Amino acid sequence: MDFFTNQNIIFYLLAYLVGSIPFGLILAKNFAGVDIKTQGSKSIGATNVLRVVKQTNPKLAKKLGAATVVLDALKGTIVLLIGLSLNLSYETLWAMAVLSVLGHCYSIYLGLEGGKGVATGLGVYIVLIPIPTLIGAIVWIVCAKVLKISSLSSLLGLIAVVISSVFINDGLNIGSNVPMYLIAFIILYKHIPNIVRLIKGEEKKVI
Repeated sequence: MDFFTNQNIIFYLLAYLVGSIPFGLILAKNFAGVDIKTQGSKSIGATNVLRVVKQTNPKLAKKLGAATVVLDALKGTIVLLIGLSLNLSYETLWAMAVLSVLGHCYSIYLGLEGGKGVATGLGVYIVLIPIPTLIGAIVWIVCAKVLKISSLSSLLGLIAVVISSVFINDGLNIGSNVPMYLIAFIILYKHIPNIVRLIKGEEKKVI
């Protein structure tokens, strides 16, 4: 079978290419006229959109930050939902999930640079392990309200997803938790600078 007519290969490419779309960068440039790749943490995620745009337009910053979270999550969710509708195997779906997160974190459109993968991870997890993801989302929201530190809240939410999934969805319908752990590892790896700042007490709060 030809490489580019193989359904799984097509969906792997689609997952990565859609995952690579830098919505935060696009929204900030088009609606606020700022390049978040050159300001703040230089990340393309919602937190940096919020921080950078807030300097000139606080009201717009909240809207763009929220829109970035939603769109970054949806770019993982939509491709998986299409795959589900076509009865792709769970092995294929989990591979697509990993590629979506890799796309966001290492975008082909940005020279393999990107964001931290939290929202896109949430987007793929909610399709494949919904109950643990809802638990993690609640932990994320509560911690964000109380701690006001985006990175720490995200990591605690991620840990909650992984731990609850081990008890609720152990095996992920494929007999292995490896894809879930791989996504979590990618997100943790991208957060290493944040973790270092947290240990030093230098991580900034989102106010």
